[in-house]
Amino acid sequence: MILAVVLGATAGVVSGLLGVGGGILFVPALTLVLGLSQVRAEATSLLAIVPVALAGAWRQNRYGNVDPHDGAIIGGLSAAGVLAGVALANVVPQRALQLAFAALMLVVATRLLRRFFRARSAAPDA
Repeated sequence: MILAVVLGATAGVVSGLLGVGGGILFVPALTLVLGLSQVRAEATSLLAIVPVALAGAWRQNRYGNVDPHDGAIIGGLSAAGVLAGVALANVVPQRALQLAFAALMLVVATRLLRRFFRARSAAPDA
């Protein structure tokens, strides 16, 4: 349990620094370090999002940055997407899920590198 907490906190900090979703780091950590199956790791990551999303929405609402109507639409559509994704994940072979997640990680890594090199080339010489 302590290892899971440390992994979650570390993934949260690193993903916040890099500007990526925590699941990109948390899911591989759960599968590689804790030995969870791909489906269990993804489900655990999804559950971990709930308190973070609630806290963030509450805080942003206090700043006046939340449109409840748009939030309800996005939330409802997201819930429908999650239900469809869970149904799909339960019928797709584990290896296919692992490969799809690896492909997603490659896309995210490529985008991060592109963003880094664009920012670096746009920055004036110091």
